[in-house]
Amino acid sequence: MAAAAALTLPARAWAASDPVVTTAYGRVRGTRHDGVQVFKGIRYGADTGPRRFQAPQPPAPWREVKDALAYGAACPQTRFDEPQSEDCLFLNIWTPEAKAGGNRPVMVYIHGGAYSHGSGSDALYDGTRLAHRGDVVVVTLNHRLNAFGHLYLGRLAGPAYAQSGNAGILDLVLALHWVRDNIAVFGGDPGRVMLFGQSGGGAKIATLMGTPAAQGLFHRAATMSGQQVTASGPLNATARAKAYLEALGLTPERAAEAATLPVEKLLSALNAADPIHGVAGQGMGGLYWGPVLDDQVLARHPFYPDAPAQSAGIPMIIGNTHDETRLLIGGSDPSTFTLTWDQVPALLAKHMRVDINPDLVVAEYRRLYPDYSPSDVFFSATTAGRSWRAAVMEAEARAIQAQALGQGAGGQGAGGKGAAPTYAYQLNWGSPKDGGKWRAPHTLDIPLVFDNTGVPDSLSTDSAEARLMAERMSNAFIAFARTGDPNAGGAPRWAPYTLSGRETLVFDLDWRLEQDPRGAERRLFARVPFTQQGT
Repeated sequence: MAAAAALTLPARAWAASDPVVTTAYGRVRGTRHDGVQVFKGIRYGADTGPRRFQAPQPPAPWREVKDALAYGAACPQTRFDEPQSEDCLFLNIWTPEAKAGGNRPVMVYIHGGAYSHGSGSDALYDGTRLAHRGDVVVVTLNHRLNAFGHLYLGRLAGPAYAQSGNAGILDLVLALHWVRDNIAVFGGDPGRVMLFGQSGGGAKIATLMGTPAAQGLFHRAATMSGQQVTASGPLNATARAKAYLEALGLTPERAAEAATLPVEKLLSALNAADPIHGVAGQGMGGLYWGPVLDDQVLARHPFYPDAPAQSAGIPMIIGNTHDETRLLIGGSDPSTFTLTWDQVPALLAKHMRVDINPDLVVAEYRRLYPDYSPSDVFFSATTAGRSWRAAVMEAEARAIQAQALGQGAGGQGAGGKGAAPTYAYQLNWGSPKDGGKWRAPHTLDIPLVFDNTGVPDSLSTDSAEARLMAERMSNAFIAFARTGDPNAGGAPRWAPYTLSGRETLVFDLDWRLEQDPRGAERRLFARVPFTQQGT
């Protein structure tokens, strides 16, 4: 109700100069800010409540001019203070004032928060500065999360729910259809759509690269600390569904009744104990939610056993931060900054999410980095084992694919059937916030890529160094959106990733192209199999 009120009550009297755009479903009225036209809360799909756990539907057309002034509701979730509703399929657009030319590159950002939290409305995702800096169209969006987007009932509740484990992915596909069909009237080029996303947003993009329904809807992809190598298998996903139903007071035979329960009850059961045990699930709270190998929406793992053939021609950026887990783990457990050597092995066993001898890991890190403290070893090893490992695997899978298919000028082989290049980056520049304790942690690249270091409480701060790093990263992403090549003027040459060189652009004050950075750490964890956490 609060969300509906926000969408209907005008915040100010509209001026005759306010932009009005005609979409395929009806007219929307936005506003202007700092030379950019802004449209918030545009509906791209119908209310999901009446068809809970099922594929989304396009919106019904409207006759009146709808105000696109306020963000739409976020998907229902826990620990979140934005308005929430199952009626959550909304997107937001920032586009520069009309200039000669038009047909701007389109940068569609998919938010993080694993597959359980978040929205496209965070102040860090405001597209004003990025649109203005790069003369690009920026899009953010909301979609279904947690059980609403990924409760797999296909083996329990019949054909109507065969795609329920990937309803949130289908929301993203519907949003991309909307972008393809409507973005031109906002000045965007539907043939140059770039997806970029951080953490869970990057994982969703990796999943879309192997999702047949998404083929042809985007043309570049950038994942920032967010990879999806394997999806949840249908049996594990069914076991999780049974545990969730039990927490709801339902037997498997009554699974379809979950579609009729109050939202609050569905949210209250999200933190039921996960029934899938083992190292891969340790260190995770509550049930895992994510894409499912359902043979309906997703018929293969996103990047296993190889890179998906359907997206071989899509140029890709794969990036990570050097100190991911200083925030991912340390942000909620301050004790991890004051560890003793005796404490490290047991904590590594809990948090690395791969089955490797933690004593061996500690010994190797102490050999490689004799000046590291126990906490330094803990954060470095958990970063390499649980966060960076998947990025390496995806980059290597893409490199193998490029080697097999051939790679021509501009990233395409002969006849456009070759493999497009993959560009790897590592963010080494450390945030000065809180005395520098976080270094280069998870999420630091968000304000830098969006050029939003001035957002209050941004992890980057708004120092001169932060603004310089934002200029470098945002320019690279803008160049990539425009041409499929992230090389921008004044930057070190960013060469594509190969198995022979493992070329990686290191973003720092002294930025540079390195070959196989942290190679010894990569080789250490390459000794053991990797399965995506939760799957």
